[in-house]
Amino acid sequence: MAKVSQAAKIGLFVVVTAAAGYLVFRTVGSQVGGGKGYVVHAYLKDATGIAKHSRVTIAGIPVGSVEDIRLEKGLARIDVRINQDVKLHQTARLGVRSASLLGENIVILAEGTGEPDKKDGDEIETMAEARSVEDLKETVGRIADLVEKVAQQLAASVGSEEGGRNMKAILKNLADATEAINLTVRENRTVIKETLENIDRITLTGGPELQKILVNVRIITDDVKELLAQQAGKDGQPGELRSTMERINRASQSLESALGHADNIAARIDRGEGTVGRLTKDETLINEVQGVAEGVNDYVDSLRRLQTIVGLRSDYNFLANTIKSYVEIRLQPREDKYYLIELINDPRGRTSFTQTDVDTTNPNDPAHYRTVTTTTTDAFRFTIQFARRLGPFTGRFGIKESTGGIGVDTHLLSNRFEIVQDLFGFGEEIRPRYRLWVGYEFIHRLWLIGGVDHIFLPNRRDYFLGLQLRFTDEDLKTILPFSGAAGGR
Repeated sequence: MAKVSQAAKIGLFVVVTAAAGYLVFRTVGSQVGGGKGYVVHAYLKDATGIAKHSRVTIAGIPVGSVEDIRLEKGLARIDVRINQDVKLHQTARLGVRSASLLGENIVILAEGTGEPDKKDGDEIETMAEARSVEDLKETVGRIADLVEKVAQQLAASVGSEEGGRNMKAILKNLADATEAINLTVRENRTVIKETLENIDRITLTGGPELQKILVNVRIITDDVKELLAQQAGKDGQPGELRSTMERINRASQSLESALGHADNIAARIDRGEGTVGRLTKDETLINEVQGVAEGVNDYVDSLRRLQTIVGLRSDYNFLANTIKSYVEIRLQPREDKYYLIELINDPRGRTSFTQTDVDTTNPNDPAHYRTVTTTTTDAFRFTIQFARRLGPFTGRFGIKESTGGIGVDTHLLSNRFEIVQDLFGFGEEIRPRYRLWVGYEFIHRLWLIGGVDHIFLPNRRDYFLGLQLRFTDEDLKTILPFSGAAGGR
């Protein structure tokens, strides 16, 4: 019965030990990932002190374990299994830190920021490698070598018999000097005390200012030293300081002469002589100059407000099968007023009609009849009109395509849609020329145009479609004041 009881105890102990071992294995496995999670890898120059299944931490907290270590591309590749609940972001980093002076290292991680998150099989960057124990040993070795050299020098200078005598003499001299200083202090205790008190008061009140003065004095002395060092010069030439003094001498003479001339000029101005003198004495001249200055100011201000709008346009006439081109400039000093200048190239040219009344005795012809002659010449046409806007309507008056004419424009859809009507050609043709077209700004500054020309003359009526580029040119108005002078030449 005793043997059975002993066997039962041994079996129970084995079962308990196996259960405890299983619990420990599960606990450790859960801490290092237990085969779950995801694996990322990094490349290190030195993986000394890192072993498989060692901990991987973030801020000292275990978040995984080292899955594998192998040589790849001449570097140590470390595969790290990370717990599923830990996220590594785009800028995550892996590094190695020393756990003790015995050479044990641990792997640490930084979560990083940004998207996307790291996933299974991704590579992460490494941190700057910390100094290893071997580096510290090497540094300590170099320091020990330096200390040994200092000790050898000290032993060579003090450890010999001559060095001992020198050290004894130095100590004796130091004792004598100390005794002399002590005697001097005792004899002049009151004076030294008062001097120290005065120095203390001076340093307390004028310390900052004294410090600034000393800094300035040091700067000045450095500059003077540099100038004096350059005074001798090179190759027999005068030094920089001497040249500077000569230049200062010449400058002072020139300044004296200039001051004399300035004194003469001031005296003439005070007496009212010369243009400037009359300007300061003559009130009428002053008022005229002021008026001119105000006029120039008004002119410059109006020129600054002026807008110069340039239009480049081409139309295709369907029936005549020709292309008509326009170059347009609008000078707009105000929002409700502008001056229109156009240069037109019309392939159909300029057409004029001549009416002739004929009286004849020819029996084959009527006694009285009339002939109408149509003449077409190839010539550029121009437009100069004044325009004024009232609400959505703009009226125009002046010369239209080299003849007298008027026009009315209608602006809709925030000035992006226009209906334009022109009536001109009075006296040039039998009936005045009436043109109607519409324009739409379908792209910023680019207009689509379509309309009908010669509406009153069926034999010359035509339909056209075109494009116009319309923009504001700020540089154009700067040359307008000089265009008149250029034209006068």
